Amino acid sequence: MSKPEPARWTALLALLALALLWGYNWVQMKIGVQYASPFQFAALRVTLAALSLLLALVWLRKPLLPKEIPATFWAGILQIGGVYGFGTWALVSGSAGRTSVLVYTMPLWTLLFAWFFLRERVRGLQWMAIALSIAGLLLILDVQHLHGTIVSKVLALLAGICWAGGAIIAKRVRQTVKLDLLSFTVWQIVAGAIPLLLAALLVPSTPIVWSNAFIFAVAYNAVPGTAIATLLWLYVLNRLSAGTAGLGVLLNPVIGVLAAWIQLGEKPTSIEAVGMGLLAIALALNALQAMKPQPQSVPSA
Repeated sequence: MSKPEPARWTALLALLALALLWGYNWVQMKIGVQYASPFQFAALRVTLAALSLLLALVWLRKPLLPKEIPATFWAGILQIGGVYGFGTWALVSGSAGRTSVLVYTMPLWTLLFAWFFLRERVRGLQWMAIALSIAGLLLILDVQHLHGTIVSKVLALLAGICWAGGAIIAKRVRQTVKLDLLSFTVWQIVAGAIPLLLAALLVPSTPIVWSNAFIFAVAYNAVPGTAIATLLWLYVLNRLSAGTAGLGVLLNPVIGVLAAWIQLGEKPTSIEAVGMGLLAIALALNALQAMKPQPQSVPSA
């Protein structure tokens, strides 16, 4: 049975709101690391987001205790600790727009990891997506004119790779165990906060410069950028196909690039723009392939 049209339109509007929240978040992250170390900032945002979502669990009367603790822990370490740790670190010397694009290569890494670890076949348009993504990454990395930016680019890619690794763990456990999606997500955020808090405490850094801009950046990241965005994402996943949701997420780095250009004056170079365009096309092809009906296996006699 097809979903009611009003519910579908509501989900599409939620997906648009999510793109605006997550896309603009990269600008606020870039502002935040001007006043604190990347680990201090990431630890603050994730800890506050975890507290906000734990309150949401109680308010919505969802299951509070986590299930599948080892899988939840490692998914959180990768999807939260790795993504926000490496992604925020990349912003210290990298632009907000470019970093967001490289982090959002996650679906392509997920495709490769699923092929290797879950034995999921690469199909149709996905082969073209892989080729275009390699070309796009080479253009964005621009190895002939690095100018000291290679570290930020590699860190952003590591964030995307960690995100994909966590997604594979999450997918595997959800195939075998029935989990409440919100509870599973909240406890991942709690687990991911642990390495970020340790890094913030142990890595030498200058004290946080508390300012209105920094407080706003932390508040935006914690509440609309993480807590509210997470709830919107779960709402979208429950009402749209994974392929449609994945296609909508492509708006996030587009918003990030445009917002960074408008507010921070971070205009991408021509080579970077072409590379970003190729990555966008690659991600769109991957999402379109995901929207196609999968072939049914023929049962053996």
